[in-house]
Amino acid sequence: MPQLTRRTLLASAAVLAGDAALAQGAPPAPPASSAPPVRAKGPLVWLDLDQKELDDAYDQSVYAPNLRQITGRYATNSEAVRARIGAPKRLAYGATPIEGLDLYASKTPNAPVQVFIHGGAWRGGLAKDYATPAEMFVEAGAHFAVLDFNNVIETQGDLMPMARQVRSAVAWVYKNAASFGGDPNRVYVSGHSSGGHLAGVVLTTDWGKDFGLPRDTVKGVVCACGMFELKPVRLSKRGECVKFTDEMERALSAQRHLDQIDAAVTLVYGTLETPEFQRQSRDFAAALTAAGKPVRLVVAQGYNHFEVNETLASPYGFFGRAVLEQMKLRPV
Repeated sequence: MPQLTRRTLLASAAVLAGDAALAQGAPPAPPASSAPPVRAKGPLVWLDLDQKELDDAYDQSVYAPNLRQITGRYATNSEAVRARIGAPKRLAYGATPIEGLDLYASKTPNAPVQVFIHGGAWRGGLAKDYATPAEMFVEAGAHFAVLDFNNVIETQGDLMPMARQVRSAVAWVYKNAASFGGDPNRVYVSGHSSGGHLAGVVLTTDWGKDFGLPRDTVKGVVCACGMFELKPVRLSKRGECVKFTDEMERALSAQRHLDQIDAAVTLVYGTLETPEFQRQSRDFAAALTAAGKPVRLVVAQGYNHFEVNETLASPYGFFGRAVLEQMKLRPV
């Protein structure tokens, strides 16, 4: 009879455990050769990207696995802010019900105004879910106005009505600032994602021609994670919901209208964003610099698209600090 040792007992137990696992249907370890096959690259559609790569580069869910967690916090954190500082005033800037803004008013007399344009891939989003930064702004001595406007589903794929609405809203704020204790000579604009694109549209507005206002109606704009050249966006799967035309692409690509820009510009993007969203900000900054326009580029190291937006609520966050510095306000 063979001698039992601790080594043979452990070996027998391992064999029995393995047999039990197989009896329960546990799959054997996959062979090394079972790794997913490398996808064959297709024809180039934009720069060095094929169609799938371009589609992914304009699909935030591919690069931000925590998308739902963060966007869920937008709403719950907004409710918490309203519980602390009170409900906003609802002010109409246009004739239709959606053409309104939520104003979180500062107690500071003749305070500057920060107008925020929310994102949502042009397809969604409401002002009420973007109240989180309001507390920081009102405590720093500024009014915080969040715009509502139609989404691209409601406009049958046309971005032009959205552009008209946000421009009209900013013009309304300038004309009516004194009525709510704001300083019309200190109107600033910021936006994130598709709202960053629309902030770029505001940046290139001909205020004199379109609204009879001073050329410097807006003193500064911070575009976070925006799009400033629509050609690649048009080529991506976003073209399925946005019915791009040549005129829309031309008119709403801020990078093609550098001559219209007089306001100070700050661009913010995260290093964990899609490669195209990173490139859009870098290229726009380079174009502004080459044109002799004032621009600052802020790179949020280790942040994805939606995490960048959350930093607007902090005076020490990448987005929040950039806006306060542009407005020459001190954090509280």
